Amino acid sequence: MINNYDTAKIKPKAVGGQAVIEGVMMKGVEDIAIAVRKPDGEIIVDKHKLKTNRKLINKIPVVRGIFAFGDSMVLGVKSLMFSAEFFEEDGSPKKEDEVPKEPSAFEKFLEKNVIWISVLISIVFTISLFILFPTFVVEIFKGFVKHALVLNGIEGLIRIVVFLTYIFAVSKLKDIRRVFEYHGAEHKTIFCYEHGEELTVENVKKHGRLHPRCGTSFLFIAIIVSILLFSFFSWPNRLIRFVIRIALMPLVAGISYELIKWAGKSQSRLACMLSWPGMLLQKITTKEPDDKQIEVAIEALKGVLVADPEADNW
Repeated sequence: MINNYDTAKIKPKAVGGQAVIEGVMMKGVEDIAIAVRKPDGEIIVDKHKLKTNRKLINKIPVVRGIFAFGDSMVLGVKSLMFSAEFFEEDGSPKKEDEVPKEPSAFEKFLEKNVIWISVLISIVFTISLFILFPTFVVEIFKGFVKHALVLNGIEGLIRIVVFLTYIFAVSKLKDIRRVFEYHGAEHKTIFCYEHGEELTVENVKKHGRLHPRCGTSFLFIAIIVSILLFSFFSWPNRLIRFVIRIALMPLVAGISYELIKWAGKSQSRLACMLSWPGMLLQKITTKEPDDKQIEVAIEALKGVLVADPEADNW
């Protein structure tokens, strides 16, 4: 395996997270906690109870993954918005003494529905870039490639190239590096917890930053699943292809969720092979954090721990 991840020595926990602006969001069995280091150095933690009306859904394979993916998008946007409240658009500290302007009716509408608008924009962007764009580009090859399976394969390769290019391009943005450092702090802190060690900065620093249940790994697995799933379909006209691919995306998310859930707790060689590409990508999407960033991740994780340490075992 890559880094020091050893599934034989840990108990995978039902804890996940996400890096935000100068902070970390952690999601546990019962709660979600967002820890952010404010410009003055103080760590503020925002904690909320999770909805508990999906116990039945969580027992249904694939279906639970569809809902988990939707939840992660909504919680991710909410967490980012909370962390952004402490900073200006350019990343500088927000001035507390500024008098807010009276918002217009349109601004009030946007403010009231900003979560759902942001999620919608994210979905449209994802579908356009990673689903529709490769399907459109592959038309170039249709003139001299007739076999549907080959065309689907070319489309899949284009999708992988687009994804890798996007990850690499985003990683070059200066402001993103700190987010990637908090991403590393999140992983290392979860590893520390999964190893049953006390959550201290020194203990967390010992662990690796590449985790098999990372969202980066999930996205890569989703691309592979989509390639395999789409290959079962013929090559109809462009509009029908678009509709088929969009309609299958929930199924892709559900299957990918089950695969990454299994890979996160399995000790088999197959699980290692499945996790390997995503772990490699995490060398880009995670960076080594400093002590202060680890402190923030620890505070976020402490906010979602349950009384019974065995209660959140996978």
